[in-house]
Amino acid sequence: MIRVVIADDQALFREGLRAVLVAAGVDVVGEAGNGAEAVALAAELAPDVVLMDLRMPVLDGAAATRRIQGLPRPPRVVALTTFDDDDTLFEAVRAGALGYLLKDTSSARLVEAIRLAARGESLLDPAVAAKIVGELARTPPATRRDAAADLGLSEREVAVLRHLARGAANKEIAAELRIAEGTVKNHVTSILDKLGVSDRTQAALKARSLGIA
Repeated sequence: MIRVVIADDQALFREGLRAVLVAAGVDVVGEAGNGAEAVALAAELAPDVVLMDLRMPVLDGAAATRRIQGLPRPPRVVALTTFDDDDTLFEAVRAGALGYLLKDTSSARLVEAIRLAARGESLLDPAVAAKIVGELARTPPATRRDAAADLGLSEREVAVLRHLARGAANKEIAAELRIAEGTVKNHVTSILDKLGVSDRTQAALKARSLGIA
């Protein structure tokens, strides 16, 4: 069973999330009302996933996410917020959030994001994924090819990275590229190693900054 900590400064919203997650078979092991409490619970309880609001008192969600990444065994962080502006988005991604959803997302999509995060995969809100893809598309193709070659990325790895950057899970990428899901996993591992990052969201952000995808 996936173990989750909910971090949000609104008690009523936390109660609603708890009800949704428990009904879906997720074990909610703790609740935090601010970022500092979230970091403390992540260290104490070692959950699989922290569901993180980004606008909280004491310590905001991005700063809390950054501190959580410094733990010996950091849980995955899924950002859940009402904000979809670019600054908030990229701050959360740079901090190490593996997924990013808006609070108006469906309960089914939220549960899916948590399950994917527990496996080390990311799920981005479609609006968020569109922003990342839009940034990637602004870089001239020649620059993208040069950066990919410099990093030793194969054409297939670039194709996987392009889908990864829009928030696609391994199963979706496998279907799109007509290859085995296990092959996608191998490509993702190789991509993370070549980009020098630890997770898929960081890979998407670095690909954006380098203009690869």
